[in-house]
Amino acid sequence: MVVINSALLAKKFPQLPVNDVDSLVNQFRRFDIDGRGQIDQKDLVKVIQEIGEGQSYDQIRATIKTVDINATGKVEVDEFLEIVSKLREGGANAPTSGKKVIQVKGANQNITHSMNDDERSEFTAHINSVLAGDAHIGDRIPIPTHTMQIFDECRDGLLLCKLINDSVPDTIDERVLNVKSKLSNFQIVENNNVAINSAKAIGCSVVNIGSQDIMDGREHLILGLIWQIIKAGLLSKIDIRLHPELYRLLEEDESLEAFLRLPPEQILLRWFNYHLKAAGWHRTSDVKDGENYTILLNQLAPDLCSKAPLRENDLHARAEQILQNAEKLNCRKYLSPQSLVAGNPKLNLAFVANLFNNHPGLDPLEEVERPELPDTEGDREARVFALWLNSLDVDPFVNNLYTDLQDGLILLQAFDKMHPGIVDWKRVTRKQPLNRFKQVENTNYAIMIGQHLRYTLVNMQGADIVDGSPTLTLGIVWQMMRENITQTMKKLSKSGRDITDMEMIRWANDTVQRGGKTSRVGSFKDPSFKTGVFVCDVLNGVRPGSVDYAMVSRGTNLEDAKLNAKYAISVARKIGAVIFVLPEDIIECRAKLILTFIGSLMAIDSAGKV
Repeated sequence: MVVINSALLAKKFPQLPVNDVDSLVNQFRRFDIDGRGQIDQKDLVKVIQEIGEGQSYDQIRATIKTVDINATGKVEVDEFLEIVSKLREGGANAPTSGKKVIQVKGANQNITHSMNDDERSEFTAHINSVLAGDAHIGDRIPIPTHTMQIFDECRDGLLLCKLINDSVPDTIDERVLNVKSKLSNFQIVENNNVAINSAKAIGCSVVNIGSQDIMDGREHLILGLIWQIIKAGLLSKIDIRLHPELYRLLEEDESLEAFLRLPPEQILLRWFNYHLKAAGWHRTSDVKDGENYTILLNQLAPDLCSKAPLRENDLHARAEQILQNAEKLNCRKYLSPQSLVAGNPKLNLAFVANLFNNHPGLDPLEEVERPELPDTEGDREARVFALWLNSLDVDPFVNNLYTDLQDGLILLQAFDKMHPGIVDWKRVTRKQPLNRFKQVENTNYAIMIGQHLRYTLVNMQGADIVDGSPTLTLGIVWQMMRENITQTMKKLSKSGRDITDMEMIRWANDTVQRGGKTSRVGSFKDPSFKTGVFVCDVLNGVRPGSVDYAMVSRGTNLEDAKLNAKYAISVARKIGAVIFVLPEDIIECRAKLILTFIGSLMAIDSAGKV
């Protein structure tokens, strides 16, 4: 047990009465359960509140930020006394909850970032709703919606992981999470690795977010990540394969293929307008005045939601009536009267998506009306390649691999990220909208760069990408991703040369052996991948102790094999690997996608030896 010298501390903090120092030291000891002279930073606000200093959560939190706490996240007694002393002197200015926009400090204290308080409040309410009763973090719920506490609750990564699994179920195998009430910094980093790498895998852009940012409670970064996770879940259900009745939204002369390529936000907007048109309503294109919402809710449930809000002239009172109608449908969520009138785009999108998910209001299709959906073969590869492009921080975000690459700009950005300076941007037309001629010019240039890099692009032309040819688009992006893996290997290896598929296989087999296991594969098409055991064995070799073999079965049936693959993917993300594949990709032996998995593990292994 660490000995705390109260007399010495009283000299260090003369502004505190000696009796108070003794009392505060005793309070500190009460929370220092293991007697190491430290308490967790994440518990510090609650500790100070319990000793009755009288300040608000946010003021205590803001004052803590002014004290230099060591990188372990553990607060020692002198830091504790410094914080209490500053609070008694008035403390730091806390961000004012209730304002539309809050200013928060970034990693650099000289830089401030804006954060919308309505979003913070509504997203916290969403988290309270979906994570109540959770076996591991249910005791943290409800989180106050009027304070900044949500950002402290995210520090250990658990809440974010749980939120990801609520939005996109089964993304994370929760068996890999560190769930004890007291976690080491290393365990917190592992949880945050799982959260960040899993967020990437469901389509979130997390280029500027690291584990340390979450541990530090960086408000603007965490709030942005929370929104992306919630949005991914809301929009994932806007899919014609889940809702065949969306076929009714096709416009005259529009092909099903063209409709399927629309991003979910556009389908949602079309759904909204479909109901307004059905009601004969064409008066406004905005949602701030509440008229469109009144009509939409009336269309979805005419017996429950009247048009009475239209007779209310006060916009805030009208907004409250609209939300009362939404409550009758169990859909009063994401919007307050204030944020509705303010026209917050994120909260309005969430509100409308939630309405669609619960009350689509479209007549089911008769059997003869059901469209024949195109074969989804290749969709999983397209999904992985789109996620990989997004991980390069291309702009705009790639939702559909085939349509979003048609003007060549994403391909050229990706080439320039991989080989800085390889693109002569003076040759590129970027001003939107681009006509077909300019699109072909850009895509031809992208193909020329690919040929310069010795890609196999026989008989491929820019027009093929402009036309959204699945086979040829997949072909060029796969070669880009494969080269990106090779580049990473070259940077980390001593030889600095390209690596072949067979060398990757040899490395995987050697790594399995290094971990004391005996499984082997002969190629990326080897059926041995189907059980999921081999990838677990590779992980065990890369990071001894990372795989709990009590969680791994022989994988002799489909269900067990899928559990093995799911577990392996989450373990890989836990040790820091960026993995985009799904369990199905492994157990179905999709060679290209398995190669990306092994390549990511090679990168982690090599980085640990540099």
